[in-house]
Amino acid sequence: MADGGLSEVEQQRPSRITVLRKTLSDIAANPLDGPRGLIGQHYVDEEYFAYEKATVLQAGWHCVGRVDELPEKGDYRTLKLFDELIILVNSGDGIKALSNLCRHRGMPLAQGCGNARMFVCPYHAWSYKISGDLIRAPRMENKSFNPETCSLPKFPCVEKFGFVYVSLSDTPTNLVEDLKGLTEKLHSYNPSFYRLVHTADEVWNTNWKCLVENFMEGYHLSVVHPKTLHGYTPTELSKKGPSGLGFTSYTAHYPDHISSRGRGSDKLSESERHASFLFAAFPCQVVSIAPPLLVSLSLLPRSSSRVDVRWTMSVYGEELDAQTIDARIALWTEVNREDREKLELMQEALGSRYANGGPLAGPDYEGTVRDFVVWLASRDKEIQQKNQT
Repeated sequence: MADGGLSEVEQQRPSRITVLRKTLSDIAANPLDGPRGLIGQHYVDEEYFAYEKATVLQAGWHCVGRVDELPEKGDYRTLKLFDELIILVNSGDGIKALSNLCRHRGMPLAQGCGNARMFVCPYHAWSYKISGDLIRAPRMENKSFNPETCSLPKFPCVEKFGFVYVSLSDTPTNLVEDLKGLTEKLHSYNPSFYRLVHTADEVWNTNWKCLVENFMEGYHLSVVHPKTLHGYTPTELSKKGPSGLGFTSYTAHYPDHISSRGRGSDKLSESERHASFLFAAFPCQVVSIAPPLLVSLSLLPRSSSRVDVRWTMSVYGEELDAQTIDARIALWTEVNREDREKLELMQEALGSRYANGGPLAGPDYEGTVRDFVVWLASRDKEIQQKNQT
């Protein structure tokens, strides 16, 4: 026996991560007319999830809210993005993402949300401007102490489409390039003009990738949502949309006998008013936008079988009255419940040895799922190559 009690054959056997990375690459390489889904272990293996967290998730851009959640200078909201505590704050010069740890002993500076002129540590009263600069450190008289080196670290933060995106990477990808093509598609909707009317936090006991895939395919609409969505967005009217370096999309057209659900922006065409446009900004945001309504789900994976979901609803200007908004919130609450129920049931089955990745439907129905698989494989390869240089 070799060292550690393992035979030479066992020591030379590739790790589960290596095997699953290779399987992902092979699945992504399938031809357009022969796409397949991921195997069950991609969704249930905890070691593989830890690998995803350290790579594609840690390096990605994550939607953390809407710009209009922090309208005034000093408005802030705290959150935890994987292992990092963050303060989102309107600095008066855009929204910034600051580390929510005092540079002295690591105490969180703020909790919840509010408005502040400065952030004061509740432990030893170190004080910081909302820009992150240290302005006071009581009784720190050591000659070696340099307050200029004690500013709060900042995470990359970008405002786009009225959303706020944050990355934990020191060298993130170019979000503008990642979403090129999507920007042009959304221009006519004027997405920054939508105002927030609802937020909800939920826990879904499913893998984060299952949720992305489910939201982004029209194949299930008529089956899973016969009363809530089928009448407006039947499966057979789904049409694949553009995709790019960091996104995919499809359009859910309405039947001819169904009226538009609102006017929205004056730049919209009649065909755009007669459909909902859905997109995923990889890795963890999925969105549905229609002329009067924008719904976004921001996913925060916690384990291979749990994802925290923060979903928001925004409306175009003042187009919808309070009663209609309440009805739309109730509708989307039910749609999410229907999806969550199916995904949690499927999660229980994906550990089976027979969950070996089935064939996907054509581009209009599950082409977005193929796009996601290809993106996962591509980003995995890019990150590994970057780590080796």
